[in-house]
Amino acid sequence: MTEPRTTVLFAGGGTGGHLYPGLAIARTLQRIDPSVQPIFIGAMRGIERTVLPTTEFPHLLLDLHPLYRSKPWENWKTLVGMIGGWRQLGDLVRREQPKVVVGTGGYAAGLALVYAAFHGIPVVQQAGDSYPGLTARAFRRWTREYYLAFPEAAKVIGGEPSQHIDTGAPIEPPPSPRPDRAAARVKWGFPPSGGQVLLVYGGSQGSRAINLVVAEWVQRGLPSDLYLIWMTGKASYEEFKSLDGGNVRVREYLSPIADAYAATDLALVRAGAMTTAELFAWEIPAILVPLPTAAADHQSVNARTLEAAGAAINLPQSGLTVESLSLAVTGLLSDPAAMARLKAGAAARARPGAAETIARRILALIGRS
Repeated sequence: MTEPRTTVLFAGGGTGGHLYPGLAIARTLQRIDPSVQPIFIGAMRGIERTVLPTTEFPHLLLDLHPLYRSKPWENWKTLVGMIGGWRQLGDLVRREQPKVVVGTGGYAAGLALVYAAFHGIPVVQQAGDSYPGLTARAFRRWTREYYLAFPEAAKVIGGEPSQHIDTGAPIEPPPSPRPDRAAARVKWGFPPSGGQVLLVYGGSQGSRAINLVVAEWVQRGLPSDLYLIWMTGKASYEEFKSLDGGNVRVREYLSPIADAYAATDLALVRAGAMTTAELFAWEIPAILVPLPTAAADHQSVNARTLEAAGAAINLPQSGLTVESLSLAVTGLLSDPAAMARLKAGAAARARPGAAETIARRILALIGRS
């Protein structure tokens, strides 16, 4: 006899940092309990519009809009989208009878959390940054548990200590056993030993600000014992691909990125929660260049938080130059004790089992443990 299906709604999106954690949790839920059916709620204009149709999960995309703070006269779109979305959510909930709603952040999560609170559906949230966004904070009263990527977020959210679970960010954990570092270096065309490997990437789309500085650094001449894996992003690849060669590998995208992590000694990256969680799971020290235009400047808060914890170096984009980058990289790589401290700090923040921890807590909440 087929076991009855248990529906779990995931609500969030807009950016990868609000969508990919939900996908990691959903896949872990199904691995542990195949009778669980995750369904995703997102917005038509977020990253979920292109990502969710490529996944195995059913989904509903609503015509949702953010609050137009600088153009308040545009907020009629927000109101109309909420009214239409409320009706569609109602149809879905009546049909599927979800046991819990998992909020993963962004304006795409807000309406589903309001609906859940109004109709008495249990709510849990995955809070991805050290300074959680408005959605995470606004629904504290109705949230049973927060799964924190940064333990420091508990002070920002407030509420009862029992609500806050320090899980780390849900990521795809490194394989066990880890790939051999020497073999990974050879795969990239580097010698199996000697020198050190720097990984550069500015998120899935790349970062033009980082790319321009790295390009000038490469053109001036890297240290002879430094090897570079550099993901430019699709939009910038044509501009920088001519710099591939010698000690430098230029790629449009890194897939699977595990091949790069396995070879890396130090990373130069943005300060998103998922990026740092993956690096720390691989015990890779990082120089963080936070995106200054991120919502509520949360990446700068992430970078300062992780620097204070001894897990990374914070290099604001306003101070990113060839000289400052070269000094930071060569200074670290020539100081084994400093690298060891950063690596230990990264390892202390690592939570490679976060997705499973979260999934099991959700199953216990809905009586499926």
